[in-house]
Amino acid sequence: MTTDPKAREKLFDLIEDIRIAMMTTQEADGSLRSRPMWSQKPDDNGDLWFATRIDSSKTREIDRDHQVGLAYADPDDQDYVSISGRATIVRDRGAIDAHWQEGLRAWFPDGKDDPELAFIKVTPEYGEYWDAPSSKMLHVYGYAKAAITGEPPHPGKEGKVDL
Repeated sequence: MTTDPKAREKLFDLIEDIRIAMMTTQEADGSLRSRPMWSQKPDDNGDLWFATRIDSSKTREIDRDHQVGLAYADPDDQDYVSISGRATIVRDRGAIDAHWQEGLRAWFPDGKDDPELAFIKVTPEYGEYWDAPSSKMLHVYGYAKAAITGEPPHPGKEGKVDL
């Protein structure tokens, strides 16, 4: 695991344009539950923000256990990121104003004043990324190399980052 700022920057660059993250929380019985969440770009501190209804199973799960997992995938570019972090439920007016996006109105018809609106703030603690070349020719080459030499291809870069 590294604390290299370049690895941190690489991880955040990979997720910057991925709009959907799978958020995993833990239920009271210990089982894990994942659901798709609309992801905003990381803020200046590296925190990740997700709009939610205040009365939802995920908010109850986060209130009980603040640890969450986030999984991002961009199969077209062969980019994959996993982040674990600490989540908090935020209803602060300043945060709502800062993170509100008009597209959220589909879920919150009263906009920023919707009484059900809250945000989940995830402060990343640890991340991993896999960044592979997306060219089909490179995949064909890797397959052929493995078939001929018996050695698996080295599809790209991966990194573990202490955030």
